[in-house]
Amino acid sequence: MRGAQPAIMTPLPNAVPRLTSLSHGGGCGCKIAPGVLRDLLKGSSNTSGFAQLLVGADTSDDAAVYRLNDEQAVIATTDFFMPIVDDPYDFGRIAATNALSDVYAMGGTPILALAILGMPIKVLPGDVIREILRGGEAVCAQAGIPVAGGHSIDSVEPIYGLAALGVVHPRDVKRNADAQAGDVLVLGKPLGVGIFSAALKKDALAAADYRAMIDSTTRLNLAGPELARQPGVHAMTDVTGFGLLGHLLEMCHGSGLRAAVQMSRLPFLDNAVALAEAGFVTGASARNWASYGADVRLDDGLDAVRRALLCDPQTSGGLLVSCAEGAADGVLETFRRHGFGRATIIGRLGEGTPGITVAP
Repeated sequence: MRGAQPAIMTPLPNAVPRLTSLSHGGGCGCKIAPGVLRDLLKGSSNTSGFAQLLVGADTSDDAAVYRLNDEQAVIATTDFFMPIVDDPYDFGRIAATNALSDVYAMGGTPILALAILGMPIKVLPGDVIREILRGGEAVCAQAGIPVAGGHSIDSVEPIYGLAALGVVHPRDVKRNADAQAGDVLVLGKPLGVGIFSAALKKDALAAADYRAMIDSTTRLNLAGPELARQPGVHAMTDVTGFGLLGHLLEMCHGSGLRAAVQMSRLPFLDNAVALAEAGFVTGASARNWASYGADVRLDDGLDAVRRALLCDPQTSGGLLVSCAEGAADGVLETFRRHGFGRATIIGRLGEGTPGITVAP
């Protein structure tokens, strides 16, 4: 909102450009639109014939899972993006938290990470780049894993992220394609990160809102492995660059079900709705809707702002859990015990043409 006190960040050295000014997009808003990605990946899967591959690319899941033996499977994922904030340490923390989220979303526990680094070496001084790396290492230390190596390039835009490995018992793997009719949907984190990032880029995000965004995007989804072991939890994913609707649609298509979501139940970061109404939305939300809007039926009472909120790209977003109705209280209790006080039931799944219906 214009006139808000600017967000607080660690000052960069004189003459060093803002990190967000060096990239055409930030965070998971950089992701290729889902419709474009589908076209690019047509015919590219080569996972048939690999009996030990429990999860591959065919269901658009969060990570690959490969069975090692009857007791262990390895989870492999990678995630990286351009800056969503100007503070280099915060950027590193957010990117690392986001990358590890894919392991947690599969029900696994991370074991190590490799850094992925692309930096404009002649533009950013070493101290700034070291702060990005330090932020990522701090999050990995919190997760109890080392950053055991990585790869770096000199690039035009700053890029940082991780390749992460995790482990899980094969019976505990939670694919996004295993939801069941009658399940309720529980969302772990509030939405609105893309809205906040758009306001931040225009110096219109209040300091308190910046702190709320950092708290959300650097909160590890540590509840994932415990949720995966709970009876009645059938499927999980995390909500990132395709927005709530995009990642829920992946669950619907993978499971052959239709979701009913109630707009009034969705948790949002404080002031996210007001900022969206003031015009702070991302281009990615429009690209998301163009990619999958045909599979969504919005109530006539939901305006363009609400549509943008539903498609808002989340960076390091929350886990989306599909569970039996009788398991929902246990899921909510687990979320809250891990510090996710805004976790809430947002809808349910049922039989029908795969897609989503959104009521006010």
